[in-house]
Amino acid sequence: MKTYDIEVAGVKRELPVIKISDGLSIASFVILGDTEIVCAAAVEIVKRLPQVDFLVTAEAKGIPLTFEISRLLKMKKYIVARKSIKPYMDSPIVDEVVSITTQAKQILVLDEQDALEIKGKRVAIIDDVISTGESLSAIERLVEVSGGNIVAKAAILAEGTAAERDDIIFLGKLPLFNE
Repeated sequence: MKTYDIEVAGVKRELPVIKISDGLSIASFVILGDTEIVCAAAVEIVKRLPQVDFLVTAEAKGIPLTFEISRLLKMKKYIVARKSIKPYMDSPIVDEVVSITTQAKQILVLDEQDALEIKGKRVAIIDDVISTGESLSAIERLVEVSGGNIVAKAAILAEGTAAERDDIIFLGKLPLFNE
């Protein structure tokens, strides 16, 4: 199996290169269950964030990173945009997204109560990897519709052309493998 070596926040990983479509492969960076890289990356991201009132992430891979950043910032809560409408949600706010890893239409949903909490507040959007920016854009729209003020967008890694963006905070770059 082809692999790609990376070092982020002093932590080294050997990532498998996985084909996700005809002609395109990615270095698979999965933080779920990787306490070491989540904790190291969170410390570095916190150093780069402006003052924020809330952190928002998409379900599911950004959750452990967002939790650790919120813990370091001594926040009482962070917000997760869910991938489905839950029965407890009253008047959910919904947006659609197609990301590089799912390659199918998905929804992202903010509960009305979460939307009310971020209204007028400084918000940082957190993710594990930003690639095409589609998921990030969907979360941005949810935050904006809710009246939140986006002051930062951060991820552990920027993939492909996302690494050329100057509007995101990231700790390392991942290439795309075009075959």
